[in-house]
Amino acid sequence: MGGHLYALDFDGVLCDSCGESSLSAVKAAKVRWPWVFELVDATMEGWIVEQMYTVSEGLSVQEILENWLKLKPTIMSEWNEDRDSLVDLFGRIRDDWIENDLPGWIGANRFYPGTADALKFSSSEIYIVTTKQGRFAEALLKELAGIEIPSERIYGLGTGPKVKVLQQLQQMPQHQGLTLHFIEDRLATLKNVIKEPALERWNLYLVNWGYNTPKEREEASDISRVKVIDLSDFSRNLK
Repeated sequence: MGGHLYALDFDGVLCDSCGESSLSAVKAAKVRWPWVFELVDATMEGWIVEQMYTVSEGLSVQEILENWLKLKPTIMSEWNEDRDSLVDLFGRIRDDWIENDLPGWIGANRFYPGTADALKFSSSEIYIVTTKQGRFAEALLKELAGIEIPSERIYGLGTGPKVKVLQQLQQMPQHQGLTLHFIEDRLATLKNVIKEPALERWNLYLVNWGYNTPKEREEASDISRVKVIDLSDFSRNLK
């Protein structure tokens, strides 16, 4: 039995959801801290979104990236917040946005050039492995890319760490004999896969777009298990 199986990350590989995430964050903040937004009008909201893409004085992008695992819990503690409640809030905000303004929600996202066509015309077995809530990835694939991927092929938030999902996929009887490929935009995730001897069958790829940095791409190019690919490689590989 021949053929190929591709496990694809969603945000940062297929879809650029940065714009939607920023807008959803403001909507969620208005619910979470309504008193902060009492005097905020639409113009001010737009300004807030713009400021989300700037770096505060005293910090640099590189410092944030290098210290994020320490910065995040400190900020969460200062605001007395916990991850699960915020994830739930974001989910409810997105559900409400979709229900009341589906075109607006869809329009706040975009697929990277060529990725939707690559999926449409692929003859390989395709799975989505993402930390995004699965129902949102499924909706974007259908409404924005025009692709219907069965929900059982979308492993989203709550289905377990990606290394465990990859283990499940490679152990399925129908996947025996397939060549396995995992495409990500986060080098740290690929490093976690490399640490698992049971996952040595997977060919690993870091995309040179999405949410990574030139420094991470350079580091990945020195790792024998990881191949750095561009959009044309992606489209060619999935055929």
